[in-house]
Amino acid sequence: MAIVSRYTVALHILTFITEKTGNSDAFITSNQIAVSVGTSPVFIRRILGSLAKANLVIVKHGGTDTGWKLARSSDKITLLDVYEAVVQKPLFESHHSKPNTDCVIGRGIQPALHHIYNQSEAAMKQQLRQYSISDLLLETVAQFNLMEAEKRL
Repeated sequence: MAIVSRYTVALHILTFITEKTGNSDAFITSNQIAVSVGTSPVFIRRILGSLAKANLVIVKHGGTDTGWKLARSSDKITLLDVYEAVVQKPLFESHHSKPNTDCVIGRGIQPALHHIYNQSEAAMKQQLRQYSISDLLLETVAQFNLMEAEKRL
């Protein structure tokens, strides 16, 4: 699965947990999350594992309230925190094979792109840092309500 897709699913997971738990200490199962995401609970648990390693979620095993919850308030989890938890590689990568260094483009393209890629990724991260999971939940609910209102017209 593409990195960007894993990131989107991670955002979906955290937004779903936020909406379902509010400020309570309730835990949400991977099965519940999987129904919302439209994928398997096994895949959800893999992503939750990455989120747990980054201290964004907590897991509880056994008992009646088995599942996952946020490790801290949703307004304290930025979209950048989530990105860094699930994306292990740079956004942009260089060639898979070594370009011809006897060619002016082959020799200079990677250093030129490296500079552009670094600036682009830094700008994206700065943007993601400005939004929290609670912001995403508010926007998600607003979009849902807008679509529901349009259906009634």
